[in-house]
Amino acid sequence: MLLTKWLKESKYTVVFTGAGMSTESGLPDFRSSKQGLWNKKDPSKIASTRALNDDVEEFIAFYRERVLGVKECQPHKGHNILAEWEKTGVIKSIITQNVDGFHQAAGNKKVAELHGTLQKLHCQSCLKVYSSEEYLNQAYYCECGGILRPSIVLFGESLPEETFEFALNEARKSELFIVLGSSLSVTPANQFPLIAKENGAKLVIVNWEPTDFDMYADEVINEIEIGSLLVELNNAK
Repeated sequence: MLLTKWLKESKYTVVFTGAGMSTESGLPDFRSSKQGLWNKKDPSKIASTRALNDDVEEFIAFYRERVLGVKECQPHKGHNILAEWEKTGVIKSIITQNVDGFHQAAGNKKVAELHGTLQKLHCQSCLKVYSSEEYLNQAYYCECGGILRPSIVLFGESLPEETFEFALNEARKSELFIVLGSSLSVTPANQFPLIAKENGAKLVIVNWEPTDFDMYADEVINEIEIGSLLVELNNAK
């Protein structure tokens, strides 16, 4: 496995994580043919600014269920290894499409959450920040009267500018860019591996199934659990 060698040699390794990282903690993904959340709900209708404005009750019910799901799960061995790797300098940062907050819970500090987090809520009106515990307590409105919504990027919203810029700079600086558990089907998040590659990085894609970006990768690893792979790499480094 070339990744073992490159991980030892690289002076600036960046990790990019997608839903496959979270499913190993027991969370459902969005697009898989069997368990994907979007098989049950139309994202353009429920995970959108339109739903937040026009269908508040259904919007809150859906996201309360998701917040509950996150609270019932926890980081797995792969998250813990990535946190240790950041502490010891093996990796420099993580760019993630996931909204569960598990990287930070495991101990990572330099994390670009491209799509926000379910660990926090904020008022749609005054922007005051709350813990997602409010949803568990069935509190859905701010003291100002505004709706409390998850601090995630909804359909119809742009990625947070500061987070995007951080991720962009990390991708450009990387010598080794490792994708873990992403189908790379969501734009603009899926551009970061290409940006890294265009700036001279080795690109490794680890995903259970092939992706449309495999042709650009220096190594592709399929049909392996991410946690098990990271344990193997950790033992070899």
